[in-house]
Amino acid sequence: MFDAGLHWPAKQQTVGLAFCLRSGVPEEMSRSDKASAVAIAADPARRPAADGVPYPPGDLAIWIFILAELLVFAIFFAAYAFARLSNTELFDHYQTTLDRDAALINTLALLTSSYFVIRGVVAAREGHNRHCARWIWGAVAMGGVFLLVKTAEYAHHLAAGVSLSTNQFYMFYLSLTFFHYLHVILGMLILAAVALKAGRGGYSAADHVGVETGASYWHMVDLVWLILFPLVYVMR
Repeated sequence: MFDAGLHWPAKQQTVGLAFCLRSGVPEEMSRSDKASAVAIAADPARRPAADGVPYPPGDLAIWIFILAELLVFAIFFAAYAFARLSNTELFDHYQTTLDRDAALINTLALLTSSYFVIRGVVAAREGHNRHCARWIWGAVAMGGVFLLVKTAEYAHHLAAGVSLSTNQFYMFYLSLTFFHYLHVILGMLILAAVALKAGRGGYSAADHVGVETGASYWHMVDLVWLILFPLVYVMR
């Protein structure tokens, strides 16, 4: 039934063939075409998602960048965790000086912004540029809320004489949060560019990769904060 060069387990052949039959593969297809169709069916990485949206969404380059950024943050988080284990009392004491209410507001702001971004992507996929632009600008506004709250928090600590050299806890706190702060700024710039293009009608239901690319980066920024918030502000 299959070409001699294809050596697949019987289970994969069965699943692949079933997929082809359900998808309405014509019986008159050549054996090579059928084999290719079954190969795509048997390998999820070679076929699009069920709703026709490519996976992962957005440009491949942004995912390479995202993975690199996540690796850097993972190293930061691991270093913080090890440092905390070696000096738990100091970390627990100075953790109480942080404003958890402000951090919670920022968490809600980023979660809301991610929801707005999701709605923007949906609007772009449906070809509604104006709606997409409005949702993305809403996400940018929520990013602005984050920056305002975080800036006020930094101002409070600086007024109290806190710096990177104050102690090990503040060194990690300022480094981690400010590194993330810079990523929020970059994410806002990316989203602003997406919103401006959407406002000019630059996307369509067939071509909206730019929206998905910006959304993917923004969700990374949100994800990092959802780890950073409990790690630095809450866990004791």
